[in-house]
Amino acid sequence: MALLLGVDTGGTYTDAVVLDDTQDRILAKAKALTTRPDLSVGIGAAIDAVLAALPDVAPADIAMVSLSTTLATNALVEGQGSRAALVLIGFDEAERQRAGLAEALGDAPLIELPGGHGHAGDEVAPLDLARLEAALAALPPGCEAIAVAARFATRNPAHERAAKERIRALTGLPVTCSHELSAALNGPRRALTALLNARLIAMIDRLIDACETHLSRRGIAAPLLAVRGDGALVSAALVRERPIETILSGPAASIAGAAWLTGQRNALVSDIGGTTTDVCLLRDGRPAIDPLGAQVGGFRTMVEAVAMRTTGLGGDSEVHVAEGLAGGLRLGPRRLMPLSLAAMQHPDLVHRALDNALSRDPAPEETWRFAVPLFTALPAGLPPREAALAARLAAGPMRLSDLLTARIEGPALTRLVQRGVVLLSGLTPSDAAHALNRQSGWDREAALKGLTLMARRRGGDGERLAPGPEAMAQRIIDQMTAQTVDCLLEAAFAEDPHPWPQPPETLARHALMARALDRADGLIALSARLGVPVIGLGASAGCYYPAVGARLGCEMIVPEHAGVANAIGAVVGQVSQRADGQVTCPAPGEFIAHLSTGPMRCTNLEDATHALEADLRALAVGRAQASGVVAPRVTLAREDVAAEIEGQRVLIELRLSVTAQGRPSIATR
Repeated sequence: MALLLGVDTGGTYTDAVVLDDTQDRILAKAKALTTRPDLSVGIGAAIDAVLAALPDVAPADIAMVSLSTTLATNALVEGQGSRAALVLIGFDEAERQRAGLAEALGDAPLIELPGGHGHAGDEVAPLDLARLEAALAALPPGCEAIAVAARFATRNPAHERAAKERIRALTGLPVTCSHELSAALNGPRRALTALLNARLIAMIDRLIDACETHLSRRGIAAPLLAVRGDGALVSAALVRERPIETILSGPAASIAGAAWLTGQRNALVSDIGGTTTDVCLLRDGRPAIDPLGAQVGGFRTMVEAVAMRTTGLGGDSEVHVAEGLAGGLRLGPRRLMPLSLAAMQHPDLVHRALDNALSRDPAPEETWRFAVPLFTALPAGLPPREAALAARLAAGPMRLSDLLTARIEGPALTRLVQRGVVLLSGLTPSDAAHALNRQSGWDREAALKGLTLMARRRGGDGERLAPGPEAMAQRIIDQMTAQTVDCLLEAAFAEDPHPWPQPPETLARHALMARALDRADGLIALSARLGVPVIGLGASAGCYYPAVGARLGCEMIVPEHAGVANAIGAVVGQVSQRADGQVTCPAPGEFIAHLSTGPMRCTNLEDATHALEADLRALAVGRAQASGVVAPRVTLAREDVAAEIEGQRVLIELRLSVTAQGRPSIATR
């Protein structure tokens, strides 16, 4: 047998499966709550549970372990991550305002230096390392990583490399260079991608450490891989350096898992987790790839990933009461700890607060919402107001009404939540599902109490939101159905080949579309349905998605193992490493191969092309072999960019892409 262990660490649950690779058969599966800040507890619990179901399996029988995770995706959606500084070399003010870079930077430290290169790789200005050293010495405390982006670094990475070397020598902090993440032009987007990567390093590093530590404790010596955002497998060592490549890795794994579980070749795959709903088109058995790069949390990165539409809508989404006379509900995008889960972990605190709130009508929401610390030791480098709040939470969760002593502390608490230091607890769709007995395992009584309090609230029309807790729960479930339908319609319009005159977001919510989905009779009878099946994934898919399928008039497939599809997808994929590069022609008879070591000038195209191909082949094959592929298959793609000048075809740029693919070598027993 060749047994594969797949692990998926999501925002709420950590899943584990053991699959027999020789028979394509699932032998066991298990779930455990994801634990923060110590992820090893949840990972260990899931691994222990799945191995306990297979008492005859020895540690040496596990030939490969693969990990997928939604943690990076969730962090970007929720605005979380470590504090990171950005070093910009050779950029001007206008470039800093592009690609959402200024918005992403926020109040993070920014170091601007002269330098950078031109389009041909020639140095525009020398790099001022003395100025860099002075700026590093003045960095505020709490900075955990640094991103470096230089102008035209993909044409010549010398300044990024020099800055990285000096930063590591002086600070010891992890450093991300933009040219390491993408070979494409567009400096501001490369800088944005590098900054987001730097913010994720500590989080993903902890995840890999947690997994490796527990595997070692269990005596499992199999290689550890992770799922990239395009669904390919990659070594854990590379993920430590380039964690942003794991954004959408959980959804990408779920696509692979969906295809494996159902055999469907054309479908919309919708994966609902605790924080997000991820929708992707499965076409001819393969996920669609986003040609513009992954977009998550409002930012368009330069990371190649599945063409996934990620929405902050999940089982643990915050329930909002909309303003206005209608008094409707809105779910997300922020994730909360469900009241029913909080009551399981802190029963006395939660039930006492809920009972006190029930004795008042109306009860301010802050009297039955909680702040839950995600740290065991006070985080270093917090500003004074945030540090004061964290100190109050050091003893454990608190009601918001007890924690916040002044209005000005509200924004400080929000910043702690964004940094992943604190998690808020309140009413969520998971509570509604427990109240209606559609889910079990957590404290249903706490859910009912919270729903009673929410039902008592009055909308803009002055009426109570619902007559009782069950009716309130159904309103929340109905809102989940409505927003999920919107997510699926947006994805369908975005992928549909018809040239629609309006954006997908507008079409999905158009009054005519709503009327067509109602399928109501009238002088104008409209009807609409999805033209492909929907594969519903996630632990709660069976709870929410049947109503979604009915609304959309399509086949809704919720496979038997829908709750662990991500963990399954983590082990059924293959390693794929791609290296990209260019040969430019700045003048007749002059060709520049832009190698990983810097530009190489040649007098003929053939020499430049051969040099670039050898460089890219070494990079791609080396990375694939590091991920366990002994003899990877290598493919080469070439694109010539030319223009016609005075009746002659003139080469402007040659683009090469080398891909090394294969399954990791697995020993059978």
